[in-house]
Amino acid sequence: MKPRSNSGERTWPAVSVVMPVLNEQRHLTEAVRGILTQDYPGELELVLAVGPCRDRTEEIARRLAAEDPRVLVVANPTGRTPQGLNIAIKASQYSIIVRVDGHSLLPSDYVRAAVETMEETGADNVGGIMAAEGVTPFEKAVARAMTSKLGVGNARFHTGGEAGEVETVYLGTFRRSALDRVGGYDETFVRAQDWEMNHRIRETGGRIFFTPRMRVTYRPRPNLRALAKQYFHTGRWRRVVGREHQGTLNLRYLAPPIAVVAMTAGAVAGVLGFWPGWLLPGGYAAAIIVGALVEGRGLPPSAWVRLPFVYATMHVTWGVGFLTSPPRLGQPTPVKPGEPVH
Repeated sequence: MKPRSNSGERTWPAVSVVMPVLNEQRHLTEAVRGILTQDYPGELELVLAVGPCRDRTEEIARRLAAEDPRVLVVANPTGRTPQGLNIAIKASQYSIIVRVDGHSLLPSDYVRAAVETMEETGADNVGGIMAAEGVTPFEKAVARAMTSKLGVGNARFHTGGEAGEVETVYLGTFRRSALDRVGGYDETFVRAQDWEMNHRIRETGGRIFFTPRMRVTYRPRPNLRALAKQYFHTGRWRRVVGREHQGTLNLRYLAPPIAVVAMTAGAVAGVLGFWPGWLLPGGYAAAIIVGALVEGRGLPPSAWVRLPFVYATMHVTWGVGFLTSPPRLGQPTPVKPGEPVH
């Protein structure tokens, strides 16, 4: 039932948008502009939790706040994402919380679609498609890999699909009551904090809902090194979630480490003289090349030639990160201001 005013007109709930930012001078102005120009009839505020940046991010954030009273800047001394989210949520004032990243660009109807979906479904968290879009040839290759099943499996927030209940969504629009119920983001999860908190929301009876109506433009990492670092640490932290919440690992998450173990074993066997062992790494390489031929249709040649390397980097670094995730990772540790995020 949609709330209505005394005159019979629909009333729209006020919304708080929270954004943790660190070294985001390249995209911050555009990201903030996408929020402040939302086609949303209700009240809206934006809370920027700014970490100790090495670029002009804080200067830009404070300029944006001076230009628009709806923008509030708060300090996130650690620079870490979950701490920044919790700080921004605490500083916000409204009952619906929209999470956004500093390199995510919202379409003009994003908040409206989120609120309407939440009201229609009764879900505690709703989200949509992480629509990766690149500018350079390398970024275009990464964007194609991040929106294909060969690259990231069958998660609907990556590849699209029908609306419905899911385990997790990209970013998310939350009821504040759900965040209060589970105690907000677990600050020990430097990565994978979205999946982990959505799991706790579902464990306490909440629902997570995906809708293709909500699309967020995501800017991929700009080079192979940055991509490798991203997926290595994502793999490490996804294993932490698996250790913390038993029974949450499925084949989608286990495929990369299994592939790494199989290819390593095959290469070792091949070096030791058992030539069929080379079929494992060779078969993987062939599958990636054929997959890139199919999935790369429509890409410019400069992006297509990078696609097999992008797939391999994503798979192998995620798998290695998962396999080498230390047992102590995710344990509470003191955080020093300015400490780098790993």
